[in-house]
Amino acid sequence: MLERTVHANGVVTYQSPLLREAGVRHAFSTRTGGVSEGPFASLNLGNPGGEVLQDAAEHIRENYRRLQEAIGCDERVLRAWVRQVHGRAVELIEREPENEYAETLEAEIRDRFSGQVAADAMVSAVSGVLLMIRVADCVPILLGSADGKIVAGVHAGWRGVVGNVVAKAVRVMQEAGAGKGIVAAIGPAISVEHFEVGAEVAEEFVKHDLANAVRAVAGGKPHIDLQLAVRLQLERAGVRRVEGNDLCTFRDAGDFYSHRRDAGVTGRMAAVISAR
Repeated sequence: MLERTVHANGVVTYQSPLLREAGVRHAFSTRTGGVSEGPFASLNLGNPGGEVLQDAAEHIRENYRRLQEAIGCDERVLRAWVRQVHGRAVELIEREPENEYAETLEAEIRDRFSGQVAADAMVSAVSGVLLMIRVADCVPILLGSADGKIVAGVHAGWRGVVGNVVAKAVRVMQEAGAGKGIVAAIGPAISVEHFEVGAEVAEEFVKHDLANAVRAVAGGKPHIDLQLAVRLQLERAGVRRVEGNDLCTFRDAGDFYSHRRDAGVTGRMAAVISAR
């Protein structure tokens, strides 16, 4: 089970004992410990797309600095991120990004994605790179090889789940030399109780052998257990050591942003990880 950590600078994260055992610096952020205000209070790490109301760039920049400080990754550690499109593409990071830290961060804050790769997972064996996945209800998954030298960050909304992006990330890790001892941590996401979907979405899960993740509701629409679906896919991909949680981004408003709960006007959490 993920463990809650209150860091010296006030930032609150959830971390995985399995990944710590592998010597991997990582975290699932919460909304606590930052400087943002209003619907973005307080540790906001990204702006909502398509909304008039946006958080200030200087707030997001400071929040990233605080998160990195909390987990022992200062600004010397370059960030890598991708344009998340709810797909199954996996980007292999084989060297430190050429973009300067500040320039890359400014581009992310402004949602200027020109030049960014469209993908929903990243794999890296470069210790100087901090992978970052943004979420606000979707499932963040962090993975590490047994020796911590190869890591991955995965963003899985329902489309990414039925596309099995997590299994593809595992395969890319193995091709990069991770072997069979991969461990995984599933981060906070919207729970089955609050993830109501249309019948057509539920049918996609059934079609992709994930019927166990579909919950019928008498007189209502079906619900989907995204975390269970991801766990099933990890196990089928050969990942036996999987850490989960009993958290819900929709329900636990004091800890998390939620796109669905807040009708889009909300911040973003991040899942971050760096190879040994």
